[in-house]
Amino acid sequence: MDVVEILERAGGIADRASLVVLTSRAEVDRALGQGAVVRDGHGRYALPVADSARRAANGLDGVVSHRSAALLHGWELKTAPREPDVLVPKNRKVARSRREGIALHRGPSGQCVRRVTSPQRTVVDCMRGLPFDEALAVADSALRHGSFTQAELVALAADARGPGAARCRRVAALADGRAANPFESVLRAIALDVPGLDLRPQVEITGRGFSVRPDLVDVERRLVLEADSFAWHGDRASLRWDTQRYNNLVVRGWLVLRFAWEDVMHDPAYVRRTLTAVAALVGRRTNSSASGHPAA
Repeated sequence: MDVVEILERAGGIADRASLVVLTSRAEVDRALGQGAVVRDGHGRYALPVADSARRAANGLDGVVSHRSAALLHGWELKTAPREPDVLVPKNRKVARSRREGIALHRGPSGQCVRRVTSPQRTVVDCMRGLPFDEALAVADSALRHGSFTQAELVALAADARGPGAARCRRVAALADGRAANPFESVLRAIALDVPGLDLRPQVEITGRGFSVRPDLVDVERRLVLEADSFAWHGDRASLRWDTQRYNNLVVRGWLVLRFAWEDVMHDPAYVRRTLTAVAALVGRRTNSSASGHPAA
């Protein structure tokens, strides 16, 4: 994959070292020179959509908001927005020709800095207005980067009023900064809507001479979910390590499911069906163990 595709899969933001390892120094520099990616800070690279949002906001005398603002705050997304998010006052008239190619939002801007909504306003807007999986990815990222504590995020959501306030509070309550990336957050978002599972991110599993920290773990049901991305584990050494890790889990009585990036991001129905089936399977195993009879 090229530099742009890797950044897209990484949620729009990545460090230079990772990009160089996955492509090459020359490819990263070429993408930067062509404007396909931009440098946000020392060793930090991003897709140019956030810069486009600044220009769009300036043209409409508005502010950058929602997903575009999240990128500017350094938070990874499920996917980078195709159109820049711009917030304008509720009653302002904006001609169709001027808002073409822009995701226009209306409402009071509140606190903002350099035409970008504050981190507090941005995370609430995203938790309130985005689909659940996208909102969870943003909230997880905000916690992961230390922008808020869990308690602060819950308090911000508690103050939300109006449409989307209930969703905002649900996302804040379920957000977890241990999530490694948006891929993992989206997989967890799907799993959260499957009854009979209790999956937590990055739970350490230890044993004699054995210690791993899988992507998602249901300790009670001895179930592990792995978000497998070729972009980040595409070399032979990583493949060998992963297979050994999975085998070690299985021989210790864990059920391991692996999900590809394409399925999690583009075929959530398949992921949900699979998780529903495995929830039924582990349920039958638990009931059989309790009764002393083997599962059918």
